[in-house]
Amino acid sequence: AASDVYKRQVLTLVIRHLAYDAVNMHNGIQSNKRINAMTLTELRYLVALARERHFGHAAQACNVSQPTLSAAIKKLEEQLGMPLFERRPREVVVTPQAEPIIAQAQRVLEQADLLSQMAMSQRDQLGSPLRVGAIFTVAPYLFPTMVPRVRKAAAEMPLFIEENYTHVLRRKLEHGELDAIIVALPFSGGGLVRARMYEESFSVLLPADHPWTKQKKIAPEQLLSETLLLLGEGHCFRDQVLELCPAIDSQHQRNLVQIEGGSLETLRHMVAGGLGITVLPNSALHQHGYDKHTFAVRPFEEPVPSRTIALVWRDSFPRPKAIEVLRQAVPKEGLSG
Repeated sequence: AASDVYKRQVLTLVIRHLAYDAVNMHNGIQSNKRINAMTLTELRYLVALARERHFGHAAQACNVSQPTLSAAIKKLEEQLGMPLFERRPREVVVTPQAEPIIAQAQRVLEQADLLSQMAMSQRDQLGSPLRVGAIFTVAPYLFPTMVPRVRKAAAEMPLFIEENYTHVLRRKLEHGELDAIIVALPFSGGGLVRARMYEESFSVLLPADHPWTKQKKIAPEQLLSETLLLLGEGHCFRDQVLELCPAIDSQHQRNLVQIEGGSLETLRHMVAGGLGITVLPNSALHQHGYDKHTFAVRPFEEPVPSRTIALVWRDSFPRPKAIEVLRQAVPKEGLSG
């Protein structure tokens, strides 16, 4: 098949280049001799442009000038004897015949990164940076507890953290941009290891003068009769709340206020302002600067809705000791509200 030919061509060129560099490095030689081979840097430019679909954005992501990236892409196209991208006024689009090449380039980069990590792991698994991501509704409440514990257990291991949507964290993990991610289950994907960290219940956050404060517990169906403040599309916690009572998102849309790109803290501020009620995971219930009389919290009736938070990493990740430090840094009983 044509795609198989392209894949073999890419692999052959990269292997030849790596072998050439390895010989020169072994002999202590630095050479400017040009050879008909791709470099890992050029492959990174290729993958970045396919991801960003814009020369300027791809160059910024790679920390190079746009002319440098453009020249590298042109060189790759000349080497392969085929266009890899269709240039349009405001974006570039991957050509159909280039898709298997870009997919293979991504795998080559992942394997090259794996080689580096394997070498590091032979020296000190806790001596190199660890890149960890978490979903928006977990990171602000977990990281203040987790990060100091990681620092105490592995003082020489720099910890880079970020928060993002589940689908973005998944992509970064699969592409090797993150070493481990913290998400809510279920979480699908091949070649991944999932370890449960803790489970937490959901509760209803109300203004202190709300009529529901007279109740001890709230039934999910009651949410249909109130203005329910939700996170926007893309947040898995939004989907979990809607699962409590699917009719919220259909029959009673008029009562539903969605906050696109918002956060749980924004929802808290809106409840404080009397704009409605919301549902929060118990780890997010503490007042965050508000007077204790600003809000009232009520649990749900049985069965109480909850979520399971898990640590996920690639099964090929060569630093199990670093993963274990992360796992031990999170209280098994979960986070207190």
